[in-house]
Amino acid sequence: MAARIAYRRIYEESSPQDGQRVLVDRVWPRGMKKEDAHLDEWLRDVAPSTELRRWYGHDPSRFAEFRRRYRAELRDAGHREAAGHLRDLADQGGLTLVTATKDVDHSQAAVLAEWLTGSKR
Repeated sequence: MAARIAYRRIYEESSPQDGQRVLVDRVWPRGMKKEDAHLDEWLRDVAPSTELRRWYGHDPSRFAEFRRRYRAELRDAGHREAAGHLRDLADQGGLTLVTATKDVDHSQAAVLAEWLTGSKR
């Protein structure tokens, strides 16, 4: 497993310490040009389903339930391949998960980092 898995907003400046940068949003970030994103990959299929994303609405009071539902989604057929690929990337070295979400600590990127490292809150 990668020694370092981080997450950050895509609008923040990239850094050589980022390692591989993977966008984990289903929708391309508003106002971001592809050439300015400095991404190695965009893994749409690892993002939460549209239904889950809409239910959550980035409401921090729903985060615990969002985390539980999203982790369950990562095991379903629609997410399994992308989730496995993300694990493979994490095994290769430094990885930074990027998202457009303003509150990154209550985002799918935070859940993915936790899931990849096996840590739990």
